[in-house]
Amino acid sequence: MFKEYLNIQDIIGPLILLQDVEGVAYGELAEIKLASGEVRRGRVLEIADHRALVQVFEGTRGISKEDVKIKFLGKGMEIGVSSDIIGRIFNGAGEVIDGGPPIIPSKYLNINGSPINPCARDYPKEFIQTGISSIDGMNALVRGQKLPIFSGAGLPHAKIAAQIARQSKVIQFQEKFAVIFAAMGVTFEEADYFITDFKRTGAIERAVLFINLADDPTIERIAIPRMALTVAEYLAYEQDMHILVILTDMTNYCEALREISAARKEVPGRRGYPGYLYTDLATIYERAGRIKGKNGSITQIPILTMPEDDKTHPIPDLTGYITEGQLILSRSLHSKGIYPPIDVLPSLSRLKDKGIGKEKTREDHADVLNQLYAAYARGNYVKELVVVLGESALTPLDMQYMKFSELFEKVFVSQDEEENRAIEETINIGWKILGYLPKTELKRIKQEYIERYYKPWNNSLPENTD
Repeated sequence: MFKEYLNIQDIIGPLILLQDVEGVAYGELAEIKLASGEVRRGRVLEIADHRALVQVFEGTRGISKEDVKIKFLGKGMEIGVSSDIIGRIFNGAGEVIDGGPPIIPSKYLNINGSPINPCARDYPKEFIQTGISSIDGMNALVRGQKLPIFSGAGLPHAKIAAQIARQSKVIQFQEKFAVIFAAMGVTFEEADYFITDFKRTGAIERAVLFINLADDPTIERIAIPRMALTVAEYLAYEQDMHILVILTDMTNYCEALREISAARKEVPGRRGYPGYLYTDLATIYERAGRIKGKNGSITQIPILTMPEDDKTHPIPDLTGYITEGQLILSRSLHSKGIYPPIDVLPSLSRLKDKGIGKEKTREDHADVLNQLYAAYARGNYVKELVVVLGESALTPLDMQYMKFSELFEKVFVSQDEEENRAIEETINIGWKILGYLPKTELKRIKQEYIERYYKPWNNSLPENTD
């Protein structure tokens, strides 16, 4: 039997401070029983001098110091896992919400997981095809990598997340592949969009969804990414599956962390976020990777909205330090009607070279990527010159580069929300638009590839490129 405590010292926001407690551990779960018979859940946030600080999941409204019994359960937050978990939808408490039967767990796992020994890590490699040219062609995702998407308010990161989830696959292997999708602090409309899209396209058959709504308890927002990653670790390292984990929106997660920190009266760090924000984010991001001797892998795509589109904000800033690159969504591309509005110039996949090339994508992939990047950058530079000097100051070659940059956006970057491009198709589209430039300008591509793939552009330009 677990001991029940009645000695509440104070109630502060969502927190309860208990005194004279014994044998209670950090992270331990608690049951709070009210005089009305209602039972709420909580978790220990701090232990000191026989005092325990407990956060109540459902909030402390209606709780008084009298007639409340608190019982500690002797365990941390856990989730039941089994091979039947694929295809199911859960809430932030780990409960099934899809109307189906409950999961019969083969085991229960603590959601905090165990850190991976750096010596046991295997280097990320093998290309993951998302079907999106601006990712596959320019910033390739590699199995075992963590590659965040930096977005802004009003940009279509939800559509991109859903598209990546339903289209992604490891093309070099026929091994089992699944997607773990965790949505934190989303509106009911967004949650309904994700669930409907997964069911409509059949992607739900190889996915596990965790949904936390904006009005759900804050503590569940903290728990959801850890639940998702615990399921991912079970499927990857015990069921030998390749797992892609998509976390959206990490900004909502960090806001929840700031809310809890403020309730605990901790000394704030940058912009009011707790000083341990970097460490906390690292405990999530560093759970991606490959382990030597294990067939499975975990690849991670965290999505975050940058407040005021500020890349120096603490959340994107710290995320960039921990992860291996970033994909940045552009508001200017979005205003032009380009989907997906991924700006390839500031975007970066630090591990892309490990996943592309002969026997992975195609032998000319790296050269095409470098040439497209250089030509697009020069085209954008020419556009800036036009603003200052006017088109009359440009050479015919400058004009060609300026048109090329528009062609790149409208033909290569832009694609339909339902369009799933194979990597061969993406590279061929790259060669097609490179044909708009003179052969002598392809200085980053080997001559043997130019002879094999280069064809002059014969088509008329797309509309609205003048």
